[in-house]
Order: sequence, then C-alpha cells, then structure tokens
Amino acid sequence: MTENKVLCVVCAWKATCQKQFSLKAGQKCAEFVRDVSIKEEKEEKSKKEK
Repeated sequence: MTENKVLCVVCAWKATCQKQFSLKAGQKCAEFVRDVSIKEEKEEKSKKEK
C-alpha cells in the first residue's frame, strides 16, 4: 500500500501558507489539503494506458 504523503509541496494552500516548511519531522499540519492538480504516479500511468 502507498501512504499519502502530507508534505508542503503537495498541499493546495502552499502559495498562501504562513506555516510552510516550519513543522518539525513527524508533525502533521491541521490545515493540509492535497492539491488535486498534482497527480500520483499510479494515476498518470493508468491514464497513459487507456
């Protein structure tokens, strides 16, 4: 199973975030929302196969 990564670089709020990159390792951002415009590799591969 692949785990969804909660990282600033894949957050929808990254352009306006005041906390960006200020969290310590292992901390989870309460405001994190995955940016749907960034596709996962698995999604991209399945679209190419169709």
